[in-house]
This record gives sequence, structure tokens and C-alpha cells, in this order.
Amino acid sequence: MKIFNHDITLSTHDTEPGTHLYSGRALGLSNPEDKVQIHPELASEWDVIAAHYAQIGLTHSHDVVWDVSLAATSQYTSLDYEPCVYFFGDAVNYHDAYRGFFQQYDPQWCQVVDFVNSKNNFIYLAEELGIAVPKTLRFNNLAAAQMYDGIPFPCYVKQAISDHGCGIRRCQNQQELTEVFSYLPPDEPLQIQAEVQASTFLNLQYRITANGVEPLLASEQILKGCVHLGNRFPSRHQPWDVVQPFAEWISDRGMKGIFAVDVAVVPEADGISYLAIECNPRFNGSSYPTLVAQKLEIPSWSSTTYKTSKRSLQDVSLTDIAFNPATGQGIILVNWGTIKVGKLSVLLAGSPAEQTELGNELKSRLQRQLVLQR
Repeated sequence: MKIFNHDITLSTHDTEPGTHLYSGRALGLSNPEDKVQIHPELASEWDVIAAHYAQIGLTHSHDVVWDVSLAATSQYTSLDYEPCVYFFGDAVNYHDAYRGFFQQYDPQWCQVVDFVNSKNNFIYLAEELGIAVPKTLRFNNLAAAQMYDGIPFPCYVKQAISDHGCGIRRCQNQQELTEVFSYLPPDEPLQIQAEVQASTFLNLQYRITANGVEPLLASEQILKGCVHLGNRFPSRHQPWDVVQPFAEWISDRGMKGIFAVDVAVVPEADGISYLAIECNPRFNGSSYPTLVAQKLEIPSWSSTTYKTSKRSLQDVSLTDIAFNPATGQGIILVNWGTIKVGKLSVLLAGSPAEQTELGNELKSRLQRQLVLQR
């Protein structure tokens, strides 16, 4: 039995509206015997999401705790529920009392997550393990970066600890770099990474089981600039051997659950190179559609996010285009709680052509709804 708490507010620098509503996406990962902590603002959406999952044949827990606090999590872990959290630690409030919960429950897991969550530490590890990475300069603070001569352009400036693309900026020249430096925090570590001519970027997910570390799924990322919008599966590339040394390293040091490595696919004259970019030592955006698709045995899918002016699932008509287990085609709500702020993340199941048709139909419906509201 598990207690799911996938609140992301303790582990993200994302300031976009609705980050407190992401806890709802863990529902599709749960089993009937589990408990799921969901933000109380989403209680009004329960009947609709439960009916949607019943229609598509997705089993899940109906034992909901409308409280995303770690105090509530702790109450159930003391009753032998295994915690399943988005991020095993606190990446935002260092030395805060919240960190004590994770350190007390599993100090090794907490320590390895804290270490690898630094993009600088990951690059160091990759180089030590012989894994190819882009040219990456690592700095302990902004002043050190400003004094460095020889920045490769174009490049990406990244805060060493960030997610959702937060704090990542592309710089074509020194003028743009100076502008980016002007609003970076002075005392936080950062890295400057040379741009690679990638044909695509992969998300290689692993899962730690009783048998050790195992590949979970390789998908292609859908990006808008630095921001992750979704994923496509299956992928033409499966370079598990490239990342395997790191996967074994993190597993040997106490990692549990799911983690992922982002990899650039770089075509070259004599073949393809795979360059490791960073590790997400946690669930990531692709984990939710991945695990839902595996539960429903969906072989071909993509995930994406749409905007709408609607603020309740009750106003979004999906019944006739929802996933049909008999055909293996249709739409599944994944990050449904963000409807409260006008965003809806979905899985589109079917062939690539069917995915496009489904996406266009959903987008059309959401846009028609926008017109009707004016």
C-alpha cells in the first residue's frame, strides 16, 4: 500500500499559477488499495475525473486525503503506507523542517536525490563515469561566471538547481549573456552549456525495483524553447547503454522509485552521438502519461498541454473522444487539476495520425468554448 503525495510546491522554482494543483495527476498512478493526497481545491472536480477514469477503464484509489501536507503523509507512513512523492526532499527551502521528514524516513535516498538534483553535480558525475556530455562550464556563483573568458556561443545559462525550464536562458552572444547575468541570483551555482545541434531530445526513464535498476521508457520530448510541453512514444532511439553507468551509480547509492535522464540526439557524419544533459532524480512530466499508458497497455501515444478559459472539468466535453480500450484510441486526462487555472494536460492514444486528429478536435472544442464565453 502506498500514500501518494505529489505536491510539487516544495521542490520547484516554478512560479506559474497552479503549481499547487499538480497533486491531482498522481491519481491515475494509484491502485485501489492506496491513499492519494490531493489539494482540497480539487474536491469539486472529483466526480468528473472519477467518471472519466471509470469510462476509460483506469483503476485508481478512491481513498482521497484532501490535504497535501507532509504532516498528513507522516500520519500514514506510521501506519505502514509506503510514501510515493514527486521529489524525495525539499529543493526550495533548505534547512527547513520539511527536509527532516525525508531524512528521517530514508537518509540515503534523500542524500543522493539532493546531490544529483544539482545540474553541476550531474555533469561532474557523467564525466567521471565516461558518459558524453556537451561542453559545460560550472560555476559556484555569478561572479565566477562573469570573470570567465571563453564562453562558447550560442549557449544555455542554467541555474544549477531548477526544473520545468525555470532559470534556463539561451544566449546568442555576449550582450545577451550580460543581460541574463543581470537578473541571476548572485550567490547560487550555475552552469553555461554549449548548444548542441540535436535532432531531438530524449527522456530516458528508469525505475528502481527489488531486482535493481530497470529501464522504464524512452520517449521523445516535445519542447517549446527550454520548456517541456509533452512527450511522444515510441521513440526511434533507445540509447540505454549510454546512461547505464549512471543508472547503476545512483541505484547503488540508495535511489528509489523513478528517475530520468535527458539525452540529446546529435546526428554526425559517421553516425549519431548521444549526449547526456541532466538528471531528474524524481518523477517528471513524462512519468504520469508513461505510467497511465502502461496500466492501460497503450503502445503509441503523445502527451501535451492545452489552454482554455474554462475552470472546471464539468465544462469540458470529452465523453465521445475519451480513450476506448477496445480501439486503443482516445484522450485521457492526466494533469486535470490545473483546469482551475485554465490548463489541461492530456494523453493522446493512437497512431500518430490519430493523435493529431484527437489533438485538433480537443483544441477546437476548447477554442469554441473560449468564443462562447466572450
